[in-house]
Amino acid sequence: MNMFPAPDPIPLPAPVWLFKILHILTLSLHFVAVEMLLGGLLLAVVLSLLGRRAGGGETARCRRNAAAALGRRLPVVMTFVINLGVPPLLFAQVLYGRALYTSSVLIGLYWISVVFLLMACYWLLYRFTARMDAEKPAWWVGLAAWLLAGSVAKILSTNMTLMLRPEVWQAMYAQSAAGFHLPPHDPTLMPRWLFMICGGLVIGGLWLVWISGRKSLDAAVRRYLCGLGGRVALVMSVAQISVAWWVFTAQPEGVRAGLAANPLYHLAGFAWLAVAALLALIGGWAGFARPASRTAGWVAALGAFLSLATMTLYRDGIRDVTLAGKGFDVWRQPVEANWSVLILFLALFVAGLGALGWLISVMARAKPVSERVA
Repeated sequence: MNMFPAPDPIPLPAPVWLFKILHILTLSLHFVAVEMLLGGLLLAVVLSLLGRRAGGGETARCRRNAAAALGRRLPVVMTFVINLGVPPLLFAQVLYGRALYTSSVLIGLYWISVVFLLMACYWLLYRFTARMDAEKPAWWVGLAAWLLAGSVAKILSTNMTLMLRPEVWQAMYAQSAAGFHLPPHDPTLMPRWLFMICGGLVIGGLWLVWISGRKSLDAAVRRYLCGLGGRVALVMSVAQISVAWWVFTAQPEGVRAGLAANPLYHLAGFAWLAVAALLALIGGWAGFARPASRTAGWVAALGAFLSLATMTLYRDGIRDVTLAGKGFDVWRQPVEANWSVLILFLALFVAGLGALGWLISVMARAKPVSERVA
């Protein structure tokens, strides 16, 4: 018996492969912002705390300035987290609605709470920045914001894992139709969540390398940012590779075999591993050479995007292989393409990405304003 709800009678308005490409692209961009937020915020909290405890020396000053530089950018990053999260969610609903809608309803209370948790996190980010600029203790505000952001990540991971487990849906619904209960233990959930947390620190470290190229910071702070960011990226890249193996081995045997048998997903896995090793090398170079330059920042940014793009593709493979083994083949859905609408959509989509890139370039070219704090 098929455990999934009946298919939507309305066919897909575009080929599955097109939706898949758009989903993976937009989800990769969303993950860039998510990892910057999770990793950058945690690093800012630690730097803020250590900067106040280290007294008035040069190291303490660098830590406080580094924390403030991160903190000022975090509300902007949160904006990208939210706005870049909408398109991949919509594409996922089109492709996997029969599974995703069901899992979202089953944990409805937690799923709705994401909205309020994000609002509270957003507000705390502004308070975190304001307290640092006022030279007040701010680490506890930042830690509260990070806990909220991590909770949102845990809820989303739970939902995306639950959509792959139709065998537990009926029992959960019988237990509570109001969405009050979380799903039973899943051996893949914790490693998936830890993988993202480790990845956040990798991207956070690379983000420090990027910020170190900004002329608005004095030379000592820039070199401190580059050195610290590189070392964090180096250590956490090694840790993330270890957690990635845990994620893989936690999958059922059939899923592991399916991933190995698919050339695209098999290649994506090795590509991510190669990029992760490359990021460790980039981190080591930045951490010990401390170039503090725009070139180092661009190298770090490119490596970060490649890492998240290959990870997203492999994650997509885990989902497709798992669902196919339980009776839901995402590639076997009715399609009735409306090419005139698709062309208009793609034109607007490309224009939107271009506008986004232009806005980022304007920010990057803006006249530097001193970001120094005492």
